[in-house]
Amino acid sequence: MFGKLFGRGGERPAVDPHALPVPRRQRNGMYTLRALGDARVLALVEAAGAGDWEAVKAALGPFDLGTDHQVLGELADLDGVQEWIGRAVEQDEEHRATALLISGTRHISWGWEARTSARAVNVTQEQWRVFHERLDIAEEQLFQAAELRPDWVTPWRRLLTSGRGMSLGKTVNETRLEAALRRAPLDLETHIEWVSQLQPRWGGEPGEAMAFAREAFARAPRGDRIGCVIAMAHIEDWVESDEATCLRTAAIQAELRNAADHSILHPAYARRPGWQHDFNVFAMALTLAGERHTAARVFQTLDGAYTEWPWTYFAEPEKQFARQHRRA
Repeated sequence: MFGKLFGRGGERPAVDPHALPVPRRQRNGMYTLRALGDARVLALVEAAGAGDWEAVKAALGPFDLGTDHQVLGELADLDGVQEWIGRAVEQDEEHRATALLISGTRHISWGWEARTSARAVNVTQEQWRVFHERLDIAEEQLFQAAELRPDWVTPWRRLLTSGRGMSLGKTVNETRLEAALRRAPLDLETHIEWVSQLQPRWGGEPGEAMAFAREAFARAPRGDRIGCVIAMAHIEDWVESDEATCLRTAAIQAELRNAADHSILHPAYARRPGWQHDFNVFAMALTLAGERHTAARVFQTLDGAYTEWPWTYFAEPEKQFARQHRRA
């Protein structure tokens, strides 16, 4: 009965044999998702943390870094990868494209660590120098990876990020966007990156990002995770707005319900490693819009699994998630 009430047809998803055990929860019932909630991804992260390139290659067996942005992101955000990945680039000719992709992606994250999230006017000259130095390396390596593996979408999506950071301009970044979408027309991470770049704070025009998101969603089959781009576009509108309740309209609530029902809550949606990130995007958008019924369905499925992004738009992201999780 309760399964049908919450739109799951009364059936529980099949048990994932690779799912990590849920860690001890905080008092509020939440926990931070680790390694995309997948034991295979955890093995990959641990191998990379140890600087063991042979073990990294073995752990990459179930994954395709050329298409899987989330698995690649786990390596990009891992401190210390930059200390050893250069040797793999130089010495492992057979897997050079993979090493270049990991290294280039890590250098973007490493560059932003040097720049910090401070406003541009508060970034020192030395921070800017290191930032651009690391992004220069990233650009060179990602272009080399793309040349070696022309079928990969992940280098082009990451080149969008470095292009934004280096202020390369609209024409350059549009070319990179087109290159990514030729390879994967409904690639969610590419669309979310472009939604960010279309915001007024990056030189875009009001309404551009939402129009781009809606056009992509209109082309998507039922159950495709691209529906998250609608939720993210509304979150970005909220970030840009001076009005905290700007999303609390009947039209936005209906659009978010429809997007959730036709993507993450649809029976055809595939739960891959890190699926909780998709649900967190919708959880935040739905709560900002005051769409409590659908938010409750999303939070119930999450069962306390918290991912930092996109909640980091709040000053206290964990407290905000916990508050909304409790209300749901």
